[in-house]
Amino acid sequence: MLSSRIGILGGGQLGLMLLQAAVDWNLDIHVLDPDAEAPCRFIAPHFQQGSLQDFDTVYAFGKDLDIITIEIEKVNVDALEALEKLGKRVFPQPSVIRKIQDKRIQKQFFRDHFLPTADFILTETKADVALHLDFLPAFHKLGRDGYDGRGVQRISSGADLEKAFDAPGLLETAVPFEKEIAVIVGRNARGEMKTFPVVEMVFHPEHNLVDYLFAPALLDETVRLEAESIALRTAEAFGIVGVLAVEMFVRPGGEVLINEVAPRPHNSGHHTIRANATSQYEQHWRAILGLPLGSTEQFEPSAMVNLLGEDGHTGPAHYEGMESLLATAKVYPFLYGKATTRPFRKMGHVTILDQNTDDLKDKAEFVKKSIRVISQA
Repeated sequence: MLSSRIGILGGGQLGLMLLQAAVDWNLDIHVLDPDAEAPCRFIAPHFQQGSLQDFDTVYAFGKDLDIITIEIEKVNVDALEALEKLGKRVFPQPSVIRKIQDKRIQKQFFRDHFLPTADFILTETKADVALHLDFLPAFHKLGRDGYDGRGVQRISSGADLEKAFDAPGLLETAVPFEKEIAVIVGRNARGEMKTFPVVEMVFHPEHNLVDYLFAPALLDETVRLEAESIALRTAEAFGIVGVLAVEMFVRPGGEVLINEVAPRPHNSGHHTIRANATSQYEQHWRAILGLPLGSTEQFEPSAMVNLLGEDGHTGPAHYEGMESLLATAKVYPFLYGKATTRPFRKMGHVTILDQNTDDLKDKAEFVKKSIRVISQA
């Protein structure tokens, strides 16, 4: 397995961190990405520029490889299914990717498999949303192609109907919640599964991106066990091979509901590179290569702060404040190698470790205030 020729569809920051983990095992990695300047471009042993959504491009990329995986769901699943029929090992499986690509199918999957999620109504057009005023307040979500907060609109009342999408989507009831959490679970082809400790995510108030997170989440033990159980049941229901990120809400009273899932390494697991015995990226390789899953033990409490492009700055990226970060113990910046910054673009992250949770939170606030990604004059 370790001598297999492996392809990654997508060369962004998740691909970059998959590559970093692959280096330790001398894996033969091939990367396909539409951007000639993608983060993986400069360190991938083999890099090809090309569309992830074009059948012929994806098929030609994968036909001489042994194993194909993804770092983004927006890929041509028809091509992956054809490669699977050709005998290629495709993980996560195309059938799993197809279900998760469309939030409508994804949410119906949760309902059909008795996995707890917020109530929802499927809609085809903007006019459909207007038929369900009694369901408001709710969030209208595009079925396909929503990403990092795009493709989601809050519809509080009839006055907001113009915000609705005139395309297939779903109207999901607005759930009062106390915390947003996530669990990453690894699953290999033998059905072995392991969860990483639950993380608590804090989202940017305007752009629906993870601003920072803490791990492990401060939760009642009953809630923690329920979240882990839901993640395991979800991975088992999909039958996924690889890692699956399960994002959830914790409602007042402790009820846990699934928000959505991602069939790949995820922003909510970046900290595992430094904080855990096995990172989510190594776990993904273990799972898809048919190897035993690694220990997910967390060494000490951790936080992760996303480095987003500063508002008002577009152009060549400059990281202001790096010296103060590097002078601080157990603070680890990871830069994604994106040449150009723009407002709220994910440009890197900082992992922080500390045995004392109060000190950890203080460090996280220090990091947020001390570093900025700006455009260089």
